[in-house]
Amino acid sequence: MLVWVIYDISDNRTRSRVAKICKNYGLYRVQKSAFLGDLNQNESDSLALECESVIEDSDSVYVFPMCEDCFDKIKLIGTGFDRELVSGMTVTKFF
Repeated sequence: MLVWVIYDISDNRTRSRVAKICKNYGLYRVQKSAFLGDLNQNESDSLALECESVIEDSDSVYVFPMCEDCFDKIKLIGTGFDRELVSGMTVTKFF
């Protein structure tokens, strides 16, 4: 399943740790604090637990699952990520 991870973290060190966790799960950064990728349910749960273990009470991390049909309905205004990154719920290329 496609998973979005979006966070609001004030501390640079903590923010870097969460970004590293996302990258370790193979997610691609689509904005400064937004990642997207293909994870199964166990990976998604594990990622959420890892993020929870490094953030402070004032921080927030959202892990949103998204079906491919919903992804296809996204309306992008302005410059954004390349939709070709995700095809058939499998990441196929990265620029």
